[in-house]
Amino acid sequence: MLTSSDSDALDQQYATDVFLKVRQEIHEHYSFPKVDFPAWVSARINWRGDEKVLDVGSGSGSYYDTLTAISPRITYYGLDRSEGMLTTHNATSRLIVGDAQHLPYANGMFDVVMANHMLFHVPDIDLALREIKRVLKPGGVIVTATNSVQTMREFLALFNRGLLLLSTPGNIHRRPIQPDAVRFSLESGTRQLARHFFAVVRHDLPGELVFPTVEPVMAYFESLRSIREPQLPRGVFWEDLMLIVREQISRAISHAGELHVEKLSGVLIATDNGDFIHDFITRRGGADGGAS
Repeated sequence: MLTSSDSDALDQQYATDVFLKVRQEIHEHYSFPKVDFPAWVSARINWRGDEKVLDVGSGSGSYYDTLTAISPRITYYGLDRSEGMLTTHNATSRLIVGDAQHLPYANGMFDVVMANHMLFHVPDIDLALREIKRVLKPGGVIVTATNSVQTMREFLALFNRGLLLLSTPGNIHRRPIQPDAVRFSLESGTRQLARHFFAVVRHDLPGELVFPTVEPVMAYFESLRSIREPQLPRGVFWEDLMLIVREQISRAISHAGELHVEKLSGVLIATDNGDFIHDFITRRGGADGGAS
């Protein structure tokens, strides 16, 4: 469960899309192989071209252009808890401020619900999944991109090593900072979705970030300050930690020429009887009917 301080940090982090765009642009410039992630995610399901789609936690709309490119007949709805995020959204209608735990839509309204890189921020994930299932049509599909708990472990190692170096005798900081996606990851999300949907499929997209200089890494860390700084032990200050992190990165780049950060993201797709499981359900229904 998220605490009130966690919620305050998230409100600050996502009041606008400024910090998110910093990280998105770093991923675009420094990732190998180069992949259009929204297009890759969207290609994991089969589209008719006339779907009604709800984008929960849409942010500034990174999936909107991809979906309209798939088919102009797709009807897009966007919802985000931050009004500031929606101000730069490319869609011009059907955008509302709302809560994933209390979706303001009728039962069975959508063919596809997207909830990408956001469920790990929701206080009650099961409640949000029940709401998503409620607004899905029979045979509807939930598409939820997230990260592995193993992604970008090098970043966490830099943080946690810095905490140890800032420890004093009798006050050793042994509580590590955890991955953001730990509450709904590729690993745990599969199990959570399986509690609500008949079938879940996982698609992985491994890659790496390659940094020739220290500055983009530091920009990435600074973009997360509002979330990470409240997690620091008492007596540890952000500026001191960043000085140590910068020194570690500089040494690594000086030694190896580049800093390599492995990442593993992907998408979980779930349904009761649609998309990838539809043919199986149909065949099973035929077989059951023939046996009765």
